[in-house]
Amino acid sequence: MAKYVAAIDQGTTSTRCMVFTHEGDVVSVDQKEHEQIYPQPGWVEHDPIEIMERTRTVVSVALSKGGVEASDIAAVGITNQRETTVVWERATGKPVYNAIVWQDTRTDKIIDELSKDGGQDRFRPKVGLPLATYFSGPKIKWILDNVEGARAKAEAGDLLFGNIDTWLIWNLTGGPNGGVHVTDVTNASRTLMMNLETLDWDEEILSILGVPRSMLPEICPSAAVYGQVAEGPLKGIPVAGDLGDQQAALFGQACYDVGNAKNTYGTGCFMLMNTGTKAVQSKNGLLTTLGYKIGDQPAVYALEGSIAITGALVQWLRDNLGLIMKSPEVEDLAKTVEDNGGIYFVPAFSGLFAPYWRSDARGVIVGMTRYVNKGHIARATLEATAYQTREVLDAMNKDSGVALNSLKVDGGMVYNDLLMQFQADILGVPVIRPKVSETTALGAAYAAGLAVGFWEKVDDLRANWLEDKRWNPQMAEDKREHYFSQWKKAVTRTFDWVE
Repeated sequence: MAKYVAAIDQGTTSTRCMVFTHEGDVVSVDQKEHEQIYPQPGWVEHDPIEIMERTRTVVSVALSKGGVEASDIAAVGITNQRETTVVWERATGKPVYNAIVWQDTRTDKIIDELSKDGGQDRFRPKVGLPLATYFSGPKIKWILDNVEGARAKAEAGDLLFGNIDTWLIWNLTGGPNGGVHVTDVTNASRTLMMNLETLDWDEEILSILGVPRSMLPEICPSAAVYGQVAEGPLKGIPVAGDLGDQQAALFGQACYDVGNAKNTYGTGCFMLMNTGTKAVQSKNGLLTTLGYKIGDQPAVYALEGSIAITGALVQWLRDNLGLIMKSPEVEDLAKTVEDNGGIYFVPAFSGLFAPYWRSDARGVIVGMTRYVNKGHIARATLEATAYQTREVLDAMNKDSGVALNSLKVDGGMVYNDLLMQFQADILGVPVIRPKVSETTALGAAYAAGLAVGFWEKVDDLRANWLEDKRWNPQMAEDKREHYFSQWKKAVTRTFDWVE
């Protein structure tokens, strides 16, 4: 009798495998980082082969750490960094190029060309997304246009495309020997190529982008049995859940009712709000995306505010400036000062995402004086995450007509008390951390478990959600609004940098 569900959480900087009980508690976990490849400014790549090897390793180690046998596992779910694009040979499984990561901006000229006819919102009515370098479709076009022989192979039906979820599932279920070529609605909704109404690839957009349909995976529900693991310690176990990382966190945070929202603090920051079975088109710079789809139940949509750089800014302080040795040290450094010393750090390293969508923006620190020290820079680094979240929340309130009364949070930065308190202060609503903060992996496990009957219904999952810590706002309204207006002013200084 199966006692657990496993989840593979393939993120931007690392891959982990987690094993969960029926109550949603963590049995074991293993995690491994992979290389970040920067061939030139604005370009970010990963090695898909390395990611697959890391995945196999963490699965093996997580099972042995927990003393877990394959027979103990009911199913495995996948969650992944979204929009990161892999194109590979159907016959050999060999990638034709490195994976192009979601943060990569090399497709800016493709985006400019596409925008000439119909502007940035050309495809938005169909796909819920603006034209931006962020999404997978233009990345596929870049690979087909720039890798020798790729377009001819694609048109002959010899190449396959996938976001990382598709790459993992295809390899886990056999690769060139019968691997299943699928994605789910949440990942497909991040490509610029899936029609929000039909939940299928849009032929008109495919022909504009020049992407052959034969490359594309079948779009499936987020909770469904796709196939079985072909080899290794999970051999024979159903692969039964697939959600993009932010939707997986929404699912793991038990945001099953209209108006429920969560914010995940990772490399970037992503706030999602459940809008029910109707797609809400944003008028305030948010994305309309799929939240999840359970089996043959109607799809659930979400509004999303995506922020490119949050946790990555702390890594930048560590790796590029050497201000800290380890990421958690940023909190201690920030606590050496009372406030930000008048500086604001807008980390538009790869342009600005929601609600601006400005690929011409670049990062700035404004308000510098001789008074400013490294403590102020650390504090401004943390505050940048909170301000960007406030901008997204304001847009979400306007679009949805629902004023959020609290925010559920998860991800690596939620153990930073200084940041979480400032977040509550600048939003003016309580910020709540759940008992299991690894909600991304948990959401993938939940989807897989639902598909095989390990959990019967979402109400079982709701019952698992427990509060761990809450931060209530303590800042005066006038101070909050002054700080925020200064931030908005700082943001304008990033515009029009790239010509």
